[in-house]
Amino acid sequence: MKYIVPLIILLAVGTASCNKMLDEEIVTNVTDDFYNTKAGFQTAVNGSYVSMRNFYSTERGMTLTETGTDIITNGSDGNFKFTSQYTSQLDSRYDHIREVWNSFYQTINTCNVVVDRADKVPDLEEATKKKGVAEALFCRAHYHFVLMQMFGAVPLRLHENAEIIREAHRDSVSAIYDAVINDLLAAEAELPATQAEWGRATKPAAEHLLARVYLTRASSPQAKAGDYANAAKYADMVIKNYGFKLLTDVGQVWAQGKENNDETIWAAQYTTDPLYGYADNNACRFFLMQYDVLKGMKRDLANGTPWKRFRPTKFLIDTLYKDRVHDVRYEKFYTTLWRTNAPVDNLKMGDTAVFLPGYDVPDAVIATKPYMLVPPRLYTEKLYPSLNKFADALRPDNQASGVRPFIAMRLAEAYLIEAEALMMDGKKQEAADLVNVVRWRSARIGATPAETQANRDAMTVTAADMTIDFILDERGRELVGEQLRWFDLTRTHKLVERVKLHNDEARSNIKLTHMLRPIPQDQIDRTVNEFPQNPGY
Repeated sequence: MKYIVPLIILLAVGTASCNKMLDEEIVTNVTDDFYNTKAGFQTAVNGSYVSMRNFYSTERGMTLTETGTDIITNGSDGNFKFTSQYTSQLDSRYDHIREVWNSFYQTINTCNVVVDRADKVPDLEEATKKKGVAEALFCRAHYHFVLMQMFGAVPLRLHENAEIIREAHRDSVSAIYDAVINDLLAAEAELPATQAEWGRATKPAAEHLLARVYLTRASSPQAKAGDYANAAKYADMVIKNYGFKLLTDVGQVWAQGKENNDETIWAAQYTTDPLYGYADNNACRFFLMQYDVLKGMKRDLANGTPWKRFRPTKFLIDTLYKDRVHDVRYEKFYTTLWRTNAPVDNLKMGDTAVFLPGYDVPDAVIATKPYMLVPPRLYTEKLYPSLNKFADALRPDNQASGVRPFIAMRLAEAYLIEAEALMMDGKKQEAADLVNVVRWRSARIGATPAETQANRDAMTVTAADMTIDFILDERGRELVGEQLRWFDLTRTHKLVERVKLHNDEARSNIKLTHMLRPIPQDQIDRTVNEFPQNPGY
């Protein structure tokens, strides 16, 4: 293909002694033969993970997967509001799609180096070879799957590019699904249940991704008999076979320093080590309102650096999180209270400076408060409840990028995948039972067991509640911000419908064209044969 791919792309993946994260030695000035050695093989395996950090917790990854949906719209800042609003600027010249496309194909080539050369490396232990190839297959499948969801038919690259090839062809979506599933099945067969270095692919991570892939194909034109059953099967294996547990407190799932918890299946790795820092790890900034210009407030690490990129839609706050009596997820996931950190006038250190109560308050009441009281009718592109899942107080300073890992797969989603698959296969009561496990975990703990049970009862759903829209609502409540929403809406063919219903900024522009992203123009321009663009771009 004309897409120019270096023989191998290697970047540091990082180390952290507290988490035993994926460890990679930086290698420079090496020849191609290095990758035919045991050290080179392991370096290439580690390099297979590089593009996870190009995508997860980055502005490009977040913009392409969260904003412009029914639950997240644009804030006041940033150069890419057109993605959220689906204006004419969302075209083939768009930086983020080019960056994801280029990075993923470069790292797919690294994965292919591992797969193609494994049998040629002298004295490579069989167990090391099998595990390394399995990790590379997991990564290759992941990249192809994301590319296919975004762009549809894309080039399927299953062998190393040893030279520049000037042609590229879009392989069928059906062939890509088959290749992704084959890679994941092969990886699942060889990967261990756990890894000493956190962040490496594992058997349950491969099974979780298989469940996602089968669920996605099941509602596509490429659907095969048994796809929903397979999605349910692999999700159920993740739930039952590895000792994962839903945390009692849903607010602790994303607690900094505790990301490697009983609920986490797989996470993209970052670190506090400046040698391995990554400037694009900025999820901690994107969802924050502009608190730092308000009375009694200044910017600090605890409150974060407010870039005001993404804000919740009215639908998310007022409808999906309407129940705040029994369900604690809104109060756990969203910051609505800021305490004074820059004393002024009658605001002392630690006093309430800003409060967003989530319900309407008369102007007369607002006027009596020494602090800023902001009911929903006064929300703006700069002033809104702020998602706090990615809060990062361990950055070295306010200008530094994030250092925490990004949880890309967790157990709550496995429950919701299995529930959706069973529902689509007509097993609605079994689906409701699984959804209830997730919902009951988030029921408010009462003063007595009876109060707790009453809250659970209030959150209990039945077979009659099981529709695709309800599942999407529940995924929105639970998984908001976790780089899944645009994929959820496109795979269920609900993107246009739900954005028109629930996103004020995007509803007038979105159309069926936007079910896919535009192919990057440089890919089209650098290919000697005709490389067709997606319809409508």
